[in-house]
Amino acid sequence: MPRLDDHGLEDEEHRLLEEGRQKVKSLWEGFIDFALQGNILEIAFGLILASVFTSLVSSFVTDILLPPLSIILPLNKNLEEKFAVLKAGPHFQKQHGYNTLKLAQEDGAVVMAYGFFLNKLINFLGIGLALYGLAGLYQLVSHDPIIKHTHKCKYCRKQISVNAKRCVNCTSWQDGREERIAGL
Repeated sequence: MPRLDDHGLEDEEHRLLEEGRQKVKSLWEGFIDFALQGNILEIAFGLILASVFTSLVSSFVTDILLPPLSIILPLNKNLEEKFAVLKAGPHFQKQHGYNTLKLAQEDGAVVMAYGFFLNKLINFLGIGLALYGLAGLYQLVSHDPIIKHTHKCKYCRKQISVNAKRCVNCTSWQDGREERIAGL
């Protein structure tokens, strides 16, 4: 095995450093190409927009919609605070019960917090409607179809696009050719 002198060792070190720089540069350029692709930016924009809509609709439901609903319906407290005691804790008093969900949980009671579930359900519906409205507005302005309308194929009953000429599942023609051929 040949020995490297100081000059050869320096050249080898320089070559290895240059290879490392090239690999890092290639990795960085690949990341930039990936990160700045149109579809990645669209996904990031969509996620940010969905996050903002989620917090906005959650606040609307919790702070604006549910308090009047709690007054209209005889709930006697905010909808989020509605719960049912399935198994009472050791300090449960039959006359008074638990005033809040937190008290019941601190006492070790087994509770079904259906108010939280209803709150989350109303949030989900609100967010879904808000995003559907945004998609409809975007589609109206840009004429880019985001909302894909479907109907059931006459033959296999699977969902297909309303613009489809043939079913992607059973390959039948959607313009009635099958009936005309069968009628001959």
